[in-house]
Amino acid sequence: MKDKFYKYIENLQDKITSELEQIDGAVAFKEDLWKRAEGGGGRTRVIENGNVFEKGGVNISAVHGELPEVLRNQFKVKEGNFFACGLSLVLHPKNPFVPTVHANWRYFEMYDAKGNIVTQWFGGGQDLTPYYLFDEDAIHFHSVCKNACDKHHSAFYTEFKKTCDGYFWNTHRNEARGIGGLFFDYLKENKDFSIEDRYNFVTEIGNSFLNSYVPIVEKRKNLAFTQAHKDWQEVRRGRYVEFNLVHDRGTLFGLKTNGRIESILMSLPPVVQWKYNHLPEKNSPEEKLLEVLKNPKEWV
Repeated sequence: MKDKFYKYIENLQDKITSELEQIDGAVAFKEDLWKRAEGGGGRTRVIENGNVFEKGGVNISAVHGELPEVLRNQFKVKEGNFFACGLSLVLHPKNPFVPTVHANWRYFEMYDAKGNIVTQWFGGGQDLTPYYLFDEDAIHFHSVCKNACDKHHSAFYTEFKKTCDGYFWNTHRNEARGIGGLFFDYLKENKDFSIEDRYNFVTEIGNSFLNSYVPIVEKRKNLAFTQAHKDWQEVRRGRYVEFNLVHDRGTLFGLKTNGRIESILMSLPPVVQWKYNHLPEKNSPEEKLLEVLKNPKEWV
């Protein structure tokens, strides 16, 4: 399974970066191959200062070795080895009317002293962070997520959408990071689903990503914007940074386990503003966004 899923994310990385380069039209992804001293490595691809994408990354990695202390404590074991692989992407567009997007699909195995698999699971999801809210874009993104989920179980979208709304929540701001999408973790084999079923589901979601996001980019990338729009985007990007550094489990895990810092912090936007007690004007598009972020909606 680990070889099968790693091959899948290798191909998916190629497909996503190729399509995003065509959309941008000005710059290509720079590739950076790296190795982890404890075992494994990755293939980082970053795009910067393009026509459409101000900064973005589409990274894959596969790491293995002894369980780090933080994982031994989490799983309540004294020793063990692990394997983990995944694809993680974040795209920060230049135009404030194009939303930031994040996605991640991953697989994990843990072994006993003899090398037998003790546990294995999939995790991942995708979520949208607009700076100006177009209801039709939110509906499109969530509809693609729901259609992909519905092919595997009628309850998946509702469950994983709710988990996403709960996870991407800036508790210190009492607001969502964005308008959600899907978030799932610890998808293991059970009486209802084999590990192959889990693989089929996660790859279905991964395959749906471009369709969930690209039409929105194409629709909004050429809209005219002002400096005021850009200022708002950069203030809201600050909230994105706050979530990633304060709450995000993947970022915190990477920082605690001697992860590759450039890949971990790839998700951070290039230009951000923090303005003291910044509040939008009454009845403005900016205020409309905040109202939805404080009260997550059912989009489909």
